[in-house]
Amino acid sequence: MPEETFVIAGASLAGAKAAETLREEGFAGRVLLVGEEIERPYERPPLSKGFLLDKEPREKAHVHEADWYDKHDVELRVGTSVASIDRGAHQVRLSTKEPVSYDRLLLATGASPRRLDVPGSKLQGIHYLRTMADSAALKQALAPGGRRVVVAGAGWIGLEAAAAAREHGNEVTVIEPEPVPLHAAMGPELGGMFADLHREHGAVLRMDEGVAGFWGAGQVSAVVTSGGAEVPADVVIVGIGVRPNSGLAEEAGLEVSDGILVDQSLRTSDPDIYAAGDVANAYHPLLGRRIRVEHWANALNGGPAAARAMLGQDVVYDQIPYFFSDQYDLGMEMSGVAAPGEYDEVVYRGDVPGREFVAFWLSGGRVVAGMNVNVWDVTGDVQALIRSGRPVDAARLADPGAPLADLV
Repeated sequence: MPEETFVIAGASLAGAKAAETLREEGFAGRVLLVGEEIERPYERPPLSKGFLLDKEPREKAHVHEADWYDKHDVELRVGTSVASIDRGAHQVRLSTKEPVSYDRLLLATGASPRRLDVPGSKLQGIHYLRTMADSAALKQALAPGGRRVVVAGAGWIGLEAAAAAREHGNEVTVIEPEPVPLHAAMGPELGGMFADLHREHGAVLRMDEGVAGFWGAGQVSAVVTSGGAEVPADVVIVGIGVRPNSGLAEEAGLEVSDGILVDQSLRTSDPDIYAAGDVANAYHPLLGRRIRVEHWANALNGGPAAARAMLGQDVVYDQIPYFFSDQYDLGMEMSGVAAPGEYDEVVYRGDVPGREFVAFWLSGGRVVAGMNVNVWDVTGDVQALIRSGRPVDAARLADPGAPLADLV
């Protein structure tokens, strides 16, 4: 029998963990891992946290040691991408023009930052944060301190970058069209807490305003808001979300809608092609609907799940969405989905003013999401509450003396 070939498009965290899992599960065929960046696979959280703050070395972000790929007979092609897919021929064509036949194909192509298309958007000094190169360039811009930094967007990336800019000693202004930071992620109450946190650390927040344009002669010197204000800027950081890199899949005729549509086994509309990570819009059996998750844990867990499914194992990928963030002296972990309209009550346990608490989002008495703020080792219990789908007693949920494990 000829050797089987599994191709992984995207040398990302999801792609690298899929390759690792294939070998761990005993797959002895050819594994080709293709990535357009010149870096070997790395994790993205340090780019807006430890690496950007100059607290973690560059090497710590990499998924594997440099020699891991050779030792495990994984062909890693950096600086290369999959340019096209011929589903009928079971073949991909690389950006080098090389054709490669595949038995199974995994698309782990990730996402790209949304760009601001406004006057002046091509000026120097406007940064987006997605790659290690982006983070290195931004760190160089922030590290001297004393700069006027404007952050467009008060989502997770924007707030983490704003915190890093302040810790480097820069003036920071955050511009956000929603009434509070993270409004879409967790609603007005907890979003207001993050607004207070950043203001207490000296950042200026301009809520209910967008970015209308930039001024500057080659180099950005000011940001023009939708309200007509001009905010001086030496450095601009744009963090307004990402778009899934689903063009390759769409050109190949796969089903695409806000990412590549996959089932609960991460299989696309083609039974020999799978997708994982930011690019996958997966049916989530626990939630009973599709969801596209852009966070680190989804790549970490989704890559291995897709690898096992590619090997023919019975896989049901139903991980509870999970995210963590560090901003100034606040550390948090969030599990579940707490978008406005998906809950009807928020219950707090602990010291909310002191920012040591757990918040629970409830819908019909059932926990749909939970966030622990400067409280640790509770994520397992929070996720168990979400997974159970059973109504809980809100009074006991709010009582720090009632063990969470008992409520499950």
